[in-house]
Amino acid sequence: MTLIFRTMYRSESDTPPAPAATMPMLFEAIVRTRCVEATYNGGRVILAPHVAFTRHGEVYVGATTIERDGVPPREEKLGLFKLVGLAGFALAERGFTPSNIFDPKDERFAAETLLAVEPHPA
Repeated sequence: MTLIFRTMYRSESDTPPAPAATMPMLFEAIVRTRCVEATYNGGRVILAPHVAFTRHGEVYVGATTIERDGVPPREEKLGLFKLVGLAGFALAERGFTPSNIFDPKDERFAAETLLAVEPHPA
């Protein structure tokens, strides 16, 4: 019952906006195909951001994980991260090549895309 009450009376001010400095860095990373560094769920990550999109008024990043706490992932996949959940967000010196697993027409974000990398030719 409490959950319904909160949902019914939720205001726009309940949703924290993305930090003002983060959006330009995210857009630069996507345009220049540069990795970003951040802390996510208590671990340090290096991400290759492929797409920025909105969902329910929040900004999300579709990215492949390059490293988590200094270790590469076992398999490549495109993860979705809420931008406000990426603490200490910063551009990295490292560049990336757009992944073949990125599909700009993916229904999870295609309708609300703000900016995306150009797909890598096969």
